[in-house]
Amino acid sequence: MIKFRLEGTEHIELIKLLKFTNICGSGGEAKHIVEEGEVKLNGVLESRKRAKIRSGDKIEVFNEVIEVE
Repeated sequence: MIKFRLEGTEHIELIKLLKFTNICGSGGEAKHIVEEGEVKLNGVLESRKRAKIRSGDKIEVFNEVIEVE
């Protein structure tokens, strides 16, 4: 499990979160896995690359879970 703390903002875009947590090596790779249906936001498939992720959200991708604080 990865814990990610939002600092100085109320949200982060999904593809940026995937890049900042090193789930993906680039923004292009992050866009691709979202488009392929590999990402769940709070247990629901998420297809919006720029979905706003807020404190309390949980992202599941591959076998990783990211908890946003």
